[in-house]
This record gives sequence, C-alpha cells and structure tokens, in this order.
Amino acid sequence: MPRLSEVIAALEKLWPPERAESWDAVGTVAGDPDAEVTRVLFAVDPVQETADEAVKLGADLLVTHHPLYLRGTTTVAASTFKGRVVHTLIKNDVALHVAHTNADRADPGVSDALAGALDLRVTGPLVPDPTDPAGRRGLGRICELEHPVTLRELVGRAADRLPATAQGIRVSGDLDATIRTVAVSGGSGDSLFADVRAAGVDAFLTADLRHHPASEAREQSPLALLDAAHWATEQPWCELAAAQLDEISDRSGWGLRVHVSKTVTDPWTAHAASNPHPSPTTTLAASASRTPSDPTGAPN
Repeated sequence: MPRLSEVIAALEKLWPPERAESWDAVGTVAGDPDAEVTRVLFAVDPVQETADEAVKLGADLLVTHHPLYLRGTTTVAASTFKGRVVHTLIKNDVALHVAHTNADRADPGVSDALAGALDLRVTGPLVPDPTDPAGRRGLGRICELEHPVTLRELVGRAADRLPATAQGIRVSGDLDATIRTVAVSGGSGDSLFADVRAAGVDAFLTADLRHHPASEAREQSPLALLDAAHWATEQPWCELAAAQLDEISDRSGWGLRVHVSKTVTDPWTAHAASNPHPSPTTTLAASASRTPSDPTGAPN
C-alpha cells in the first residue's frame, strides 16, 4: 500500500499547486504523510456530509475540489462547522487534500470534464495558460458540437446530463437559435464574459451568473447563456479525477480503491417556479379606464 505522501505526490503531478490562483488555498489540509492509503473518496465540497461519508466508507483520503479554509482561520474548534469537519477527519484517520483552481487550469481539468458530460468536443482553452507552450491548459474550454442543435436541445441535454439540482438550468436566449460552438467553465464564470465574446461562440455554459454581468453580456451580443448550479458543473470532475488516480494506482501497483461521492452538496434544496401575474400593461390599462370621480370604473 502507498503512503499518503506518495499519493499526494502523484496528485500534485496532475494538479501542481503552483498553478493555482494566488488567492487560492490548495494542497493537503490534514493527514499523516507516513499513513498508508487503501481507499480514496473524491467529492466537490469538504462539508460534514462528505466527511461522514468518507468515514463510513473507510476512506483514508478525501480529495475535494473546494477548499475547507479558503481565507484562513484562527481555530479548528469542533464548535465551528469547519472545525467539526477537521475533528471528524483526524479522529478517524482520514486525510484531506484540495485541488481547486490548479484543477481548473489542468489538462484535462474541471472544464474538460464538464464538456465531456455534454458530449462537446474541446478545441482549446477559453483563457490559455501562458506557461503552457502546447496551448492546452487554462481556464474554461471552447467546444464544438458534433452537429448543430437548437438552444432548446442544448438546454435539454445539459438538464439531462448534469447532476440534478433544485436550480436546474437557467437560460437566456432564443430557444430556437442554432448552436454550433459553446464555451464552458465549471464553477463561477461571469468574470470570463470578455473572453467568451472574443471566442465568438454561440453559447456559454457556466454557473453563478449574476444579473448585471449577464444582462450586459446579452446586450452586447446574441450570446446564449446557460446557468447551471455551481456544484453540478464541477461534480463531473470528480469522476475524471478518480479515473486518473485509478490509472496511476494500476500503473504503480498500488491497488487503491477509488470512489466518487454521490452526495448532493449543492446548498439549494428546492425551487418554486414563478406564477404568472398580470403584466404592467394590463394593470395600467385597467387603471386608465377609471376616472377620478368614479374610482370603480363604472359608467357615469
């Protein structure tokens, strides 16, 4: 069986920590480098549910996409929810390792997994990594469809292929428009609108789109927008990452048992569609039929 330090070294070849954004917090959060590893669990979020799942599974290592402590802390007391996660992991000899923006930039990375889930052919990164002479690494991906589809069909594909969430897929654009090229970015992507416009694609699939960036993007071009749940756009990476570690394990003769969490840790739990209301035009028309002397609108 490999030691934790050997497994971490292999993971850091896949996702070198130096390729993470400067504000990010990646790497090993907890764990004894000399401990043996037999079972690994991949998940998006290092929350109590996934920590408990790792313990129940008998995992020695939990690998998550999101950091546990992104902005630092002064305490790991179990009276805090993050501290309770740390206590759960350490008491049960489960290590925690994080691959976040270094996995976003990787080749293959988070957006490759998202594209693969929708059967999109990747043609290159949306924002190329200038340190990659091959031009394959970077944020987001530019993709092509095997054959053109309508926006309606693309939305249906995303709803069918991505993990189910309360949000589903929000859409902006003409549902009958023809889509040939798509930019994708797992996680929050509205900081990439300038790059998406420069790529000249027909649609952009990402998560966490805010009102003003989305509104401005729609005003500047006919770009169609597909806004999925953050967790749903990144969960496919767990499958990709698990397969990568499985391959390393087989090649190294480690015999690791590698699993992917099926726990839905998207924070939203329900969705209510808006009910139709009278339009402002209808309301104004009704008001206009009334005179000051007769607020009921009855004939004089």
